Amino acid sequence: MANPLQQFIEAVAKEKGVEQDIIISALQDAIEAAARKRYKNENMRARFNLDTGQMELYAVKRIVETVTTPGIEMSLDEARQLYGDEAEVDMEVEFPRAPEDLGRIAAQTAKQVIFQKVREAERENIFAEYNQRVGEVVNGTVKRFENGDIIVEVGRIEAVLPRKEQSRAESYTPQDRLRAVIKGVNRSAKGPQIVLSRTDPALLIKLFEQEVPEIYDGTVMIRGAVREAGDRAKVAVFSRERDVDPVGACVGMKGTRVQSIIRELRGEKIDIVEWSEDPVAFVTNALSPAKVQRVSIVDDRERVMEVVVEDKQLSLAIGKKGQNVRLAAKLTGWRIDIKSEEEKRREVEAQFGSLEIASESSDEAAAAADASEVEAKVDGEAAATVESDVPLPYALTGIGEKTVRKLVEGGLTTVESVRDASVEQLSALPGIGEKTAEKILAAARGETPAESEGQA
Repeated sequence: MANPLQQFIEAVAKEKGVEQDIIISALQDAIEAAARKRYKNENMRARFNLDTGQMELYAVKRIVETVTTPGIEMSLDEARQLYGDEAEVDMEVEFPRAPEDLGRIAAQTAKQVIFQKVREAERENIFAEYNQRVGEVVNGTVKRFENGDIIVEVGRIEAVLPRKEQSRAESYTPQDRLRAVIKGVNRSAKGPQIVLSRTDPALLIKLFEQEVPEIYDGTVMIRGAVREAGDRAKVAVFSRERDVDPVGACVGMKGTRVQSIIRELRGEKIDIVEWSEDPVAFVTNALSPAKVQRVSIVDDRERVMEVVVEDKQLSLAIGKKGQNVRLAAKLTGWRIDIKSEEEKRREVEAQFGSLEIASESSDEAAAAADASEVEAKVDGEAAATVESDVPLPYALTGIGEKTVRKLVEGGLTTVESVRDASVEQLSALPGIGEKTAEKILAAARGETPAESEGQA
């Protein structure tokens, strides 16, 4: 039969949900802490004897050549007198002490150490257990309220349902039962804090798994869920078998399955839509219950779509305060631009109008350019005609009319004035180079045979 100490260890381990080894380790630490207060100058060691079920206490001394601290050291000569030649330097020798001699204060210290160790072990167990259960739905009972947060009793521990994780459509009183999803586990000075949520989409998914057998067995898969807790939610479902209608399976006979989830979420509206690999089809389904006329992808890279609906369907597609289109965008991952047919028609007309104006402007500009070109051509031809009609005052053999006109325009109106000019004066006139000037002088003085203007 187990002695009282063994019974105590087993009872505490069972009650706190910790291993017996942890309780034994806590007891040993507690006895050592108490013994250090009773035997201040000695090195104490406690050990639980598994055979006898008793706690044993020892004063430990180390064998040294020269003793400097008598309470924790023993000389080699003294040790050999007690233990013979087996004693060597650095060996430890244990001297039994009676645990019963520790007294009332030491017992109180031991109790505190045991309590602290067991509490730490209990906290670690709770953290390890619930950290693996994040995303799981648990049942709890409302215990009390703290600054808007709800303290919920879940099994043998307390969890917190923060105000931001509460649905605005719900209210509770103490002792009310509720279901919530474990959102996370935080370490704190008071121990692990389990955080619950009633607004997380994971709660909606878990409720569907509990209510719909096809989801539980994997025939129907939930590919996405979004919520605005207390108002509306959208769930995208997909069937892995052709014969199973995913939406129908979730709704249930006469809506019984989805209605039980709506009741659990205090009247939150739930749209169940069929998931599709085709983004256009998925967006069309996600905007349910609104009927979509057509969908076009505006920007595939930025994931932008334009959706056109009937004028009467516009408010339904957008939803109350934009809720329907906002949830559809979150569910599909696409930015959705909704327009009515009337808006789209006006937009197209405006585009065509701007194109016509641009076309007319370009036609007018082209006509004006053609007219300017004709006018310039006419002016050029007229100028050339006028210029050719004016008679020259003289002619030079081998020099063309155009060159003679340049000489006249430069003030050389007679052959004599040309003959008296120098090469530098002639080449200074516009359009006459040095070689041409030499040929003009030769022609005016009659020194060389005449040359044509083309050769000049």
